[in-house]
Amino acid sequence: MTTPEPGRPYLADPALDMPGPTGADPAGSEQGPAGIEPERTDPTPSAPCGDWDPLAEQRSPEDPPLDVLLSGTVFFDIVFTGLDRLPAPGEELWSKGMGSSPGGIANLATAAARLGLRTGLVAGFGDDAYADWMWQTMAEEEGIDLSASRRFPDFHSPLTVSIAAHGDRAMVTHGHDLPEPLSSLIAKAPKARAAVVDLAGETSWWAALAQGGSKVFADIGYDETGRWDRSDLAPLVHCHAFTPNAVEAMAYTRTDSPDRAVRALAELVPLAVVTDGEAGSYAIDGSTGEEAYCPAVPVTAMDTTGAGDVFAAALVLGTLAQWPLVERLKFASLCSALAVQQFGGSLAAPGWGDITDWWRSLSSAADSGDLRAAFTRDGYRFLDGVVPTHQVLGRRRAQGTFALGSDAGQH
Repeated sequence: MTTPEPGRPYLADPALDMPGPTGADPAGSEQGPAGIEPERTDPTPSAPCGDWDPLAEQRSPEDPPLDVLLSGTVFFDIVFTGLDRLPAPGEELWSKGMGSSPGGIANLATAAARLGLRTGLVAGFGDDAYADWMWQTMAEEEGIDLSASRRFPDFHSPLTVSIAAHGDRAMVTHGHDLPEPLSSLIAKAPKARAAVVDLAGETSWWAALAQGGSKVFADIGYDETGRWDRSDLAPLVHCHAFTPNAVEAMAYTRTDSPDRAVRALAELVPLAVVTDGEAGSYAIDGSTGEEAYCPAVPVTAMDTTGAGDVFAAALVLGTLAQWPLVERLKFASLCSALAVQQFGGSLAAPGWGDITDWWRSLSSAADSGDLRAAFTRDGYRFLDGVVPTHQVLGRRRAQGTFALGSDAGQH
């Protein structure tokens, strides 16, 4: 999925940074064992401590088993932080912080699962220790359905090493093609209400998804060839939504503004969304007749890895919940903003405890006379009817090793 470039997507405005579970918030959150941070809200004595299902009231016995189906490559990500600069050729630098987490399509899968979506992932895994840990993290801790995924013998996990310094990143990746295409596994996956797909990947299975009733949400990456061939968008005929960033949208539509680009894309799909980093997002939903613009939530970004995936997951949730378009954009913007205040890609994705902590911290500041907080709260009052009122499970953050918590966030 598209990832915003470092240092650009979010406004650096500490005055409006609302603490999540890692900060000194009213809930008194503390660091838990093995990198797991308890996420707390004001507990209701009769309410169980568990995950929050924002779609519970809308579910019926006729629904398919999954809310969203995903497919792609899972990487083992290692991120080094706390460096004053990137190393020069031949130079060795010691980093002050390091974290590891599942990456690639795991960013989107984890983001969706943490928002309460019943998430299925079709991916190929190796038989190495990295794959063991990533499988366990996603299947057992995040609740992601891997029943259609496969472990391949004598195959090792793709790996990415990322070095972050002063808003810039350098990355090295190694991996091999899977022994067989994922399309052979997708046909065996449980049915889902929605799917998030990449135009740069396999598209042959999209038609069957759409014919089966799934809403297909498509994204696309930067065209390194510079051609921006409109024929690349042909598979959108099977899609409900298209969510490129502003650069991609303007290039494919030959327009000179995100507003004009989203209008052109709205002729191709029912739901067109164009994200423009710190400038916000634009959307047109032809199925409801709504048009909306949403500014980005002002925060100080620490790591933008996977922010676009969090936005996409939140947009899917809002669409399945049938929220008004502007609320879908605001919720997606908020979730992305919370994610970039953590290191670690997939494990930086917010859970409902993070969202509730932010909302209550913001409301508390507004009630205390903070005018900027009051202004922001006015646009997010719909959260009062969405956030849980009981404790929810804590969420794991990036780890230094398989057993120890990461120190990346401290630097």
